[in-house]
Amino acid sequence: MGVVVTASSRGIGFNVARELLRRNARVVISSRSEENLKKALDELLSYGEVYGVKANLHSQRDLENLVKESWELLGEIDALVWNAGNVRCEPCLLHETSYTDWIEASALHTVAPGYLTTLLVRAWLERNMRGTLIYLNSVSIKEPMPPLVLADVTRAGLVQLAKSVSRTYGEDGVRAYSILLGSFDTPGARENLKAVAESRGEPFEETWEREVLNRTPLHRTGKWRELGSLVAFLLSKEAEYMLGSTVVIDGAMTRGVFI
Repeated sequence: MGVVVTASSRGIGFNVARELLRRNARVVISSRSEENLKKALDELLSYGEVYGVKANLHSQRDLENLVKESWELLGEIDALVWNAGNVRCEPCLLHETSYTDWIEASALHTVAPGYLTTLLVRAWLERNMRGTLIYLNSVSIKEPMPPLVLADVTRAGLVQLAKSVSRTYGEDGVRAYSILLGSFDTPGARENLKAVAESRGEPFEETWEREVLNRTPLHRTGKWRELGSLVAFLLSKEAEYMLGSTVVIDGAMTRGVFI
């Protein structure tokens, strides 16, 4: 299976790519940083067949090139795992955001995944191929976190996108899912919470304990093999009847029952 994982030179995307390689997928990773991409490739090469494509997810040309190059490298694209980092403003509260911040967030969390989906669905239909789309999202779209208001608002549409794709193209063999993630230990998560801790004038460890570990009865972050197993299952034929679903993996940190 050939899989494209976006924003995957570090953090969640990198670890998902590694877990898929461990399960014998052929993977294309992407990053807007040539240096980060090379470093990630060096770390992942021992796990399996992996390629890198430089791509700025804010650029239409780069999104189109990501699909084109990935198709050439893999022979065909069977699946996309959408992942994205943070916008520059975050963590920031609503009254601290600007018009430009909202444009940036919308471009990253709505326009980019929507356009990539368009490109891939079109290609799969033209080739009479099956395809799977997985959008990595956050449980904070269910229970918003004030410092992540830009992402929470603009990522919420991915749930609608997964459902719409599945209902429209499911009969053609195209299915989509949205995964709502809880806390995973990544450089981005730590950077965000360090900024929050500094704004509150408290030690980082105290903020991490309260905002991450104490939010789940397991008192820990998610493990990469747990997320990797979930993604691999959704990519498998056994998950076909779940098409359009939103799946939560958060250690029971959210209190809500329904999406």
